[in-house]
Amino acid sequence: MARNYKIATIGSHSALQILKGAKDEGFGTIAICIRGTEEPYRSFKVADEIISVDSYDDFEKCQDKLLRENAILIPHASFIAYMGHERVQKLRIPYFGNKKILKFEADRNLQRVWLKNSGINVPKVFSDYRRIDRPVIVKFHGARGGFGYFIAKDPDDFKRKIKDYPKGHNYVIQEYIVGVPVYAHYFYSPITDELEIMSFDKRYESNVDSLGRISARDQLVLKKVDPSYVIIGNMPLVVRESILPELFRIGRNVVEESKKFAPPGLFGPFSLEMIIKPDVEIYVFEISARIVAGTNPYVQGSPYSWLRYHEPMSTGRRIAREIKNAIKKNQLKKILHNHDNPKDD
Repeated sequence: MARNYKIATIGSHSALQILKGAKDEGFGTIAICIRGTEEPYRSFKVADEIISVDSYDDFEKCQDKLLRENAILIPHASFIAYMGHERVQKLRIPYFGNKKILKFEADRNLQRVWLKNSGINVPKVFSDYRRIDRPVIVKFHGARGGFGYFIAKDPDDFKRKIKDYPKGHNYVIQEYIVGVPVYAHYFYSPITDELEIMSFDKRYESNVDSLGRISARDQLVLKKVDPSYVIIGNMPLVVRESILPELFRIGRNVVEESKKFAPPGLFGPFSLEMIIKPDVEIYVFEISARIVAGTNPYVQGSPYSWLRYHEPMSTGRRIAREIKNAIKKNQLKKILHNHDNPKDD
């Protein structure tokens, strides 16, 4: 039964939605927060219990308590960014998802192989900055919310801008595709083998979106202001219905390919970050192998989840529903990593 388990996550990113969804499905909830950041989880009444730590370096000190509470850990981008995929591998707490996937999410080169082998269009990548012959976007590895991204128009522009970043950070030099950025939110269930489209979003980024409100003449005055791509918020989006069949195909291909190199493959929530060109050709440039913050506008569900569920169904609640279904069917081992002898009541 759900009441025999608790859902736990780090207090950041999409924790409000995850914990709210867990409570809606009958689970107890735990938020692990940096001391001084507890107020949202207390005020919105989504956390039955709050564990405060001075730093996420202390997270492992919570493990025994979380194990005693029969907690299931739900990852999100902040969790992965703060903990790092190598630390996550060593956690003993039951973890919703496939930990084998994390290194493929963290490394953009591995992601590119994954996408190409899935038969999906990907932007050109330059292994040598001296070969840049078109506008590129430079992205650093890991779940950093767009922090540090920059545009370069040629090799000299790249050399000038890369000096502002610490040495030793891995990055990819990617062709800048002109089109509409769209973030598709999926959910794949290994229990039913069903792929769902939960929602879509568009990101609001600083300062590139604010620069777009300034005339070209005035932008020339701001000579020292380069566009940056730090994600500030997320806006809901509904795509043209005629694009949906292709989006389902792409999502399914990504899941099936992942089963080959990281069995049992990608499952639960994930997002494909793409550019849709004017001719409706789709290029995928990134995979997020867990819940993304772009699902946060849909705490009460999206137009797509309403079509399927006829009740409020956020991605956070869909995670909890999957766990509850697995408990009922005695199949928790299919969806939890490092879970031993579950009490499937």
